[in-house]
Amino acid sequence: MLYDLLDNDILLDTKPTQYVLRVKDLPNQEKPREKMLAAGAASLTQAELVAVVWGVGTRGEEVLAMAQRSLHEYGEKAILRETRPDYLAEALAIPLTKACQLVAALELGRRSYATGRGGEPLQVRTAEQAYHFFKSMGAHSKEQLRGLYLGSHYQVVHDEVISIGSLTSNVVHPREVFQPAIARGAVAIIIAHNHPSGSLEPSTADIDVTRQLVGAGKILGIDLLDHLIITTEGHRSVLEAL
Repeated sequence: MLYDLLDNDILLDTKPTQYVLRVKDLPNQEKPREKMLAAGAASLTQAELVAVVWGVGTRGEEVLAMAQRSLHEYGEKAILRETRPDYLAEALAIPLTKACQLVAALELGRRSYATGRGGEPLQVRTAEQAYHFFKSMGAHSKEQLRGLYLGSHYQVVHDEVISIGSLTSNVVHPREVFQPAIARGAVAIIIAHNHPSGSLEPSTADIDVTRQLVGAGKILGIDLLDHLIITTEGHRSVLEAL
C-alpha cells in the first residue's frame, strides 16, 4: 500500500516521547533574561528568577523545568529561605553547585526577610499570624516540617524547612528542630507541617512528636509556642489536642 506524504507530515516508527520546551525554544520576549531586561525583574515568575540565577540546567533537566520542579517540591517561600546548600541539593536531587548558587544569590534578601516595611521586625504571637507564613504548605504534595524561630520580642529571626517526609518521632529528632534556634539565639519556636491528605486531624505520630518537642524545649529553655497542621482548607493546633 502506498501513502502520499506532505511536507509537514512526520513519520514515526517508534512511540513518540514527550518534548520538553527549552528556554532557547521560547520567543525572545518570553526568555527569562530578555524578559527581565525588557520589563524588569518584577515581571518574572519565581521559576524564571531561579532560572536566571542558574543560567543553565543539567544534561538531564532543562533549567526552567528544573526551577519549576524545585519550587513545586520544596515550596516557593521555603526554598528561597534555605541556608543549607547540601540539604537543598540532596532534597531536590540537583547539583550542589546549583544549590550554592541559589543560596548565595538570595542571601541578601534572606537577611532582610525578618524586617517588615519601614525596617520594623515582623512579630508573630498567634497561630493566625504564623499561618500567614505557613499557608503555602497546604498545596504541597509531600509532607514537610517547617520551623518559625522567634526572638525575645516575638520577632521572626529565621524560617527553615526542618524535614521532608512523614512526620514520626523516629525521623524528627529534637536537635534538628532546636539547633537553628540555638544558632540564632531564638527563645521560642512555632512549627508546622502539612497534611497532603487534606485532613486537619492530628495523628498519633503528630501528638507524640509534639510532646517530645515540648519536653525538649523545657530542658533547653526554648518554648514551643505551637505546632500547626496545615492543609488547603486551613490550620489546626496540635497542642490543643494534647
